[in-house]
Amino acid sequence: MLYNNIIKSGVMDVAYKILIADDEPMLTEMLAEHLEGDGYIVYVAGDGNAVLDRLSQRPDLILLDINMPGTDGLELCRAIRDTVSCPIIFLTARITEQDKIRGLQAGGDDYITKPFSLAELSARIGAHLRRDQRQRKSASLIVSNGLIVDLTGRRVLWQGEEIRFSRREYEIIEFLAMNQNQIFDRERMYELIWGLDAEGDSRVIKEHVRKIRNKLLEVTGREFIETVWGMGYRWKK
Repeated sequence: MLYNNIIKSGVMDVAYKILIADDEPMLTEMLAEHLEGDGYIVYVAGDGNAVLDRLSQRPDLILLDINMPGTDGLELCRAIRDTVSCPIIFLTARITEQDKIRGLQAGGDDYITKPFSLAELSARIGAHLRRDQRQRKSASLIVSNGLIVDLTGRRVLWQGEEIRFSRREYEIIEFLAMNQNQIFDRERMYELIWGLDAEGDSRVIKEHVRKIRNKLLEVTGREFIETVWGMGYRWKK
């Protein structure tokens, strides 16, 4: 079981990360113990604010309870869906067809109705992670106006030649290129790329973007990152 939940990442073996969002401590404790036994890295959140904090860990899959206090699971899913691409499975006691439709329309990928068996949950998680991994492999390159962002090799190519970037510079390029229709301010980019627990200042984003632009302009003669004044940065399509 453990072997099936490990993926290759460069030269290291990295376990999938799962975020459990549910306000029932006994349930989350049971699920966490079960999934850790399957070889997953597990994070737990009891409300919407905790979910937002845990997103800095970049989970590979989210188990999201619909009936959480405050911001419910449906509303939370809508709020995070534009910046979270991993599979989201709703945990719900609701069983009507309309409830299922609302969950899928909110951005969920699947649902499992309480009470459920741990075997079924493991099977659904495994199926979604395998499907997501296949999709990531098939979309391992982003091509933008002749520039190639190699997501697997974590490098940027122009006319077959690699343009050298620092780790943080590459992460900014990858993040913006993968979210081409969206504008992000410096604070949001810092949270999503550096993580909520990072020590530092979002002003470093401005300096990194300046360096990225200079390198790209020198090699390609083109601008790829657009400043939307008063709002933030966006990848130019």
